[in-house]
Amino acid sequence: MHFVKNTLQGRNVVVTGGGSGIGRATVKLLAEAGAQVAIIERDHSHIKQVLAEIGGEKKGHVAIEADIRSEEKMKKAYGAIGAKWDKIDVLVANAGINGVWAPLDKIRASEWDETIEINLRGTFLTVKLALPLMREKGGSIVIVASINGTRVFSNSGATAYSCSKAAQVAFAKMTALELARNKIRVNAVCPGAIETNIDDSVVRRDLENLHLPVEFPEGDVPLNDGHPGSAHQVAQLIWFLASDASSHMTGSEIFIEGAQSLLQG
Repeated sequence: MHFVKNTLQGRNVVVTGGGSGIGRATVKLLAEAGAQVAIIERDHSHIKQVLAEIGGEKKGHVAIEADIRSEEKMKKAYGAIGAKWDKIDVLVANAGINGVWAPLDKIRASEWDETIEINLRGTFLTVKLALPLMREKGGSIVIVASINGTRVFSNSGATAYSCSKAAQVAFAKMTALELARNKIRVNAVCPGAIETNIDDSVVRRDLENLHLPVEFPEGDVPLNDGHPGSAHQVAQLIWFLASDASSHMTGSEIFIEGAQSLLQG
């Protein structure tokens, strides 16, 4: 895409969950913009394919298998990145799960913990452990949150997921202020319905009659005639936040959902 060409030339970018969906689209767009990209993903088969699509290690890109909720594994991941690069300019904390959606009295503590650990603890470790490679020269951190827990509360049973996403936005705002002295910007992107395969992993249990049914005859995304947005559209927003075009933006939550949340609000 001509408008991104060379806009991130010479920048080092880390994307977690870069093997599929929004993460994959982001990796491809930021690489197209000239960045060297390190993909952190727990499914190695996914990252090998994405790495090949952007030109592989010969172009300076890196693929690392790691679970973002493991402090030990993330330390090793950043150690490998630090061995190749002297700095990180852009960090995209994208990895996450939808988890189990169930009534409060039916969701297991272990299911709750898994969602919070991956989405919130994982974001904490992703950002915290990147700081030694960002503090000296500053940069941009983008956290991929959601409209759930921030503008939308009508998805039955999504309590753990919504709480984790609301906490990510709070985390972005707190760290934006804390890291401003280091010239590190922190912003949160809040997508609505997006065409990815993350919904395939959602476990929905005992949700019948949990909330009053809400029906939208023409779909619930007004801007797209009821259809969800694309991962590439979210990637374009992440590119903007990664680039110098957003140099005075930090601590912001930006909704990208085609007015979906306004219809449901």
